[in-house]
Amino acid sequence: MVALVVSGLWALKRLCSVVLFVSQLYVLSGRAGSLMTTEHSKQQFVSTKGVTSPSTNTPYTRATETTEIPSYLSKCPSNGLCSKLPPDCMTCKTNFSCVYGKPATFDCKIKPQIHCVDQRNNEVENFTINMTCQFCWQLEPTDYVCTSSTSCMTVSCPRQRYNANCTVHDHIHCLGNRVFPKMLYCNWTGGYKWSTALALSITLGGFGADRFYLGQWREGLGKLFSFGGLGIWTLIDVLLIGVGYVGPADGSLYI
Repeated sequence: MVALVVSGLWALKRLCSVVLFVSQLYVLSGRAGSLMTTEHSKQQFVSTKGVTSPSTNTPYTRATETTEIPSYLSKCPSNGLCSKLPPDCMTCKTNFSCVYGKPATFDCKIKPQIHCVDQRNNEVENFTINMTCQFCWQLEPTDYVCTSSTSCMTVSCPRQRYNANCTVHDHIHCLGNRVFPKMLYCNWTGGYKWSTALALSITLGGFGADRFYLGQWREGLGKLFSFGGLGIWTLIDVLLIGVGYVGPADGSLYI
């Protein structure tokens, strides 16, 4: 009886060993399959990535053509005399050893995309121009235009100056920079008329009308309540406005 029980236990133990071995073999076979599938998918991904289209990796860019028009072309008329073109349309070999105030001749060449002719109506690129030997800041005031200022006093002693930026006119040729700084006298106007101020000072100066017109409210009130300083202030203002010593309160000039 004991031998039968022992043999049964031994058979059950062998059966359990066989079942465990089969289950382990099944698990190992599943992992191997998944590993093979993963490796195969990686190879497919690598192969797919290696044959990607060149249009996605390096997109084709079309070369842009330069069609930009130079800014100086708007100032340069076509088929005109080369010597009459503005200085911005040409490049000249300036000779700074010329005698100041004397006529001088310079060799010039037109800039790209500009067409001009000589005296014989022949299209040329190289030509000469005649000009006076002087720097741009030495030109006459009528040859350039300057910025104005309304923050300085025109009626003052000494007369005030301001820093202005001046630009030479297009048809004027000169040496050096065509834009230059210059100290100018204050010469702006606020629209006040000298004749109107003088007429008010003579007729209604005793009531301070002239001072009110010029924007001097404190002096106007003083003349109004003092009846023109009993006439003395009125006579003095007529004289001061007549000679131009008393001007607008904003510091501008009469018109």
